[in-house]
Amino acid sequence: MGIRAAIEFKIKFLNVYGDSALVIHQIKGEWETRDQKLIPYQTYIKGLMEYFDAIVFHHVPREENQLAYALATLSSMFELNQKGELPTIRMRSHEHPAYCHFITEELDDKPWYFDIKRYLKDREYPEIATENDERC
Repeated sequence: MGIRAAIEFKIKFLNVYGDSALVIHQIKGEWETRDQKLIPYQTYIKGLMEYFDAIVFHHVPREENQLAYALATLSSMFELNQKGELPTIRMRSHEHPAYCHFITEELDDKPWYFDIKRYLKDREYPEIATENDERC
């Protein structure tokens, strides 16, 4: 569908990124397509490739594609309004991972894992633990 959209916009040079090594290598002709059900799809895509002056397929490993998955998940949660528009997703890039912005200074000068380590070593709960905490 993305390739068809690029054709509609009369794009002539296209980079296609996909997370399936199998599909990318088969489209590039580097791997043979043995599954008979996939051959018509491959033929269809190869036919669409003729609309471009240059089209390059790139494999992006799934673990390096987390942003695309997050955006796809977000976009699936939105509904089109009556004009066929989707809400805008605004993003900011931070110098450090987001969880670093929520780390607070320890007031007792002990590391964050102190209570966990003490429990594992001595089976001793923190002073502020309730009876309910100790039952869990």
